[in-house]
Amino acid sequence: MTNFSEYLAPGELIDSGDADVRAFAESRAAGATGDIARAVKLYYAVRDEILYDPYYTGAAPRFFRASDCLRARRGFCIPKAALLAAAARVVNIPSRVGYADVRNHLLTKRLRELVGGGDLIIWHGFAELYLDGRWLKATPAFNRSLCERFGVVPLEFDGRQDSLFHPYDRAGRLHMEYVRQRGSFADVPYPTLLSELGRAYPRWLALGAADDVDRFGREAAAEAAGATPNAD
Repeated sequence: MTNFSEYLAPGELIDSGDADVRAFAESRAAGATGDIARAVKLYYAVRDEILYDPYYTGAAPRFFRASDCLRARRGFCIPKAALLAAAARVVNIPSRVGYADVRNHLLTKRLRELVGGGDLIIWHGFAELYLDGRWLKATPAFNRSLCERFGVVPLEFDGRQDSLFHPYDRAGRLHMEYVRQRGSFADVPYPTLLSELGRAYPRWLALGAADDVDRFGREAAAEAAGATPNAD
């Protein structure tokens, strides 16, 4: 029999014991009956209530930790996945985090420059939840409002099949391509991520906590419309 203890216990960065994380998970899962229903409610809460912001980054652990992502109400894919995993543990659903290298064909011009000019994103993060006897991938990164501005189909999750990025956007343009799986972890592998991301994307990782919470959203909307985004 599989031992799920490490996938249910609080971690350093998947800190499901944090009071705010517990309150968030319990309130968002309230009224749901069964693990699948609870997992689905938590997925949408993290996907849409926490703004996807690839410009809210830094080398400190707080930029990777579930509770800090919740309190900031924004974060990139790695902390959002950690928050979903942490919330799942609060309601006794075994969880972990997984990573993959992806080619994002719809990066904004500024983000592409910050990651070196290409479209390869290493260590993209998602959550994995143990439901109905198997591990399912759940990707809560892009909130619905951002998807609508970018012309991307929002990812759905029904608790019965994986939720992974679509290969094309609404207009049929290439969107996301998975090129390498990095594996699954009981907690966010912070030292590895810091080393690999710092080496690959030093300018991006040094951005810090920018005050402009909607900059990426404006860029996405402008570029989807074929306009030049306002940098101010």
